[in-house]
Amino acid sequence: MIPTMVRKISAFLFAGVAMAVASPAAAQGGCDRAMLQGIADDWVSAIQQGTMMTMKLGEWVDYNENGKRSSLGNFLYPERNVDWHMALLDTTQCKIYVESVMLDEERPIVAATQIGNGFFGVGPFDNIVTDEGDWLFDAKATYEYARREDWSEIPEGQRGTREQLIAAANSYLDLFNDPGVEVPWGTPCARLEGGSYTGTGADTDSCNVGVPTGVELTNRRYVVDEAKGAVNVFLDFGASGRPDSHTFRIEDGKIRYVHTVTYCAEDNCGFKPFAEMLAENPGMQPPYAD
Repeated sequence: MIPTMVRKISAFLFAGVAMAVASPAAAQGGCDRAMLQGIADDWVSAIQQGTMMTMKLGEWVDYNENGKRSSLGNFLYPERNVDWHMALLDTTQCKIYVESVMLDEERPIVAATQIGNGFFGVGPFDNIVTDEGDWLFDAKATYEYARREDWSEIPEGQRGTREQLIAAANSYLDLFNDPGVEVPWGTPCARLEGGSYTGTGADTDSCNVGVPTGVELTNRRYVVDEAKGAVNVFLDFGASGRPDSHTFRIEDGKIRYVHTVTYCAEDNCGFKPFAEMLAENPGMQPPYAD
């Protein structure tokens, strides 16, 4: 009798722990937008104050930077002003995504960060940190284009479902390896890829300006914000597995904005320097539309 009871109690406790590990949001009774927004605000404060002490971190926090285990403290030092940022809040997974631009004179940075919130506190962190020499990098242009876009909440009756948002994002990403994929292009649509932009402010602006072919985008990790019609995807880009972030704003089922942040191990991911590309094609950076 006693061994049987012990086995039942052990099975019950094991199941409870498994549920907590597999679904931290469920274990905490769910995550609401206010709580997740607080984490996003704390992350911005951590960057600006140069300390992780603004965050309610878990007992053991994994921090990955550009696809490798690294130190959260090293990223946060020294303190930097965050000139622009956008946060997506995923109440289903209890995760957030923050895209941020720091126009630091010594080292301008554009960062794309996915942050979890587990049973014991905030974490883990996956951070893609780009600076001079990364793909089409121009922090000032990223700042100017991004701050003019509308990533506000969409009225409830006009929002897509989580599944619809992920499907739209995946169709764009699948296009890199399958040119036959149908992508729900919106018009207008603006694509911000590093410091290159397709938006001019015209009603005819398009994101359908071509992508590489025969490139697999694998290991996709999603943060979905239904209220903002937005989904962020972290992935490994191509055979080299470059750390990459793609973020989509989807309105009425159509892609409205695309942001790309890509870390390069070599200058401009092996292409000619961005300055040379701009000299040959100045249209890659249209005038800022007010």
